[in-house]
Amino acid sequence: MNETRASSLSGIPFAVLFALLLGLFVAGFVHGVWHQVIGIAIPSVILFAIVAFLCKGFFQVQPNQGVVLLLFGRYAGTAREPGLRWTNPFYAKRAVSLRVRNFESSKLKVNDADGNPIEIAAVIVWKVVDTAEAVFQVDAYENYVQIQGESALRQMAQSYPYDSHEEPRPSLRSHGDEITRHLREQIQERLGKAGVEVLEARISHLAYAQEIAQAMLQRQQAGAIIAARTRIVQGAVSMVQMALEQLSRQDIVNLDEERRAAMVSNLLVVLCGERATQPVLNTGTLYQG
Repeated sequence: MNETRASSLSGIPFAVLFALLLGLFVAGFVHGVWHQVIGIAIPSVILFAIVAFLCKGFFQVQPNQGVVLLLFGRYAGTAREPGLRWTNPFYAKRAVSLRVRNFESSKLKVNDADGNPIEIAAVIVWKVVDTAEAVFQVDAYENYVQIQGESALRQMAQSYPYDSHEEPRPSLRSHGDEITRHLREQIQERLGKAGVEVLEARISHLAYAQEIAQAMLQRQQAGAIIAARTRIVQGAVSMVQMALEQLSRQDIVNLDEERRAAMVSNLLVVLCGERATQPVLNTGTLYQG
């Protein structure tokens, strides 16, 4: 069932007309009772009741709101024109907000693609675009959005690892744009039948579960240490190579292979060591006598 436009009229002219009619009927009733003219009093009461019933056709539409109209259980259309409106007084009316809304899911505990337990939550921004589908296709569409959003989040988390660990595959922690796009598509696929458009879906909380958090932290720290030491060694080798080339180019000192190896070893110890080195002064000669 798709949304259709309901037939309704501007309520201001009808409000003025009904107000005048009610005033005339009240005046006629008072005049009939005062002068004991039954032919005026009784019709005035009947016409007053009819106009009062017609006043049930008034309803108000706020900006970014739709009012679903039902005639004896049959969908008659949706009024979106803001302001005071008037329509068939037999219509039942239900207001549906068209404003942009959001909710943050609860923290879900799921297993990622590698089987590691993680905690994940997301913020979903959505709005109703089809009031007929939102009202008639699902029961309590707001609750439907929340449940289906968390279900899509759980399924998405099981499709990716928390961290790729240097492997060439997307992960929850490193590929934010791809994860966000996938999550939004998954939620939209589930909510499309409810007349809801998902504007944005982003992960708001992501962490390892408490029982493995310490072990995974140690793993991350070990990886960071290895990466840092690798960078240090690469830089130290480059600096040693540059030092040897400049010493040779400027003919400062000539070193044989043994002394060159000793110099390389000393420089690497100085550059790669974690502690500050202690200088040793050699007052003798490089060679043993």
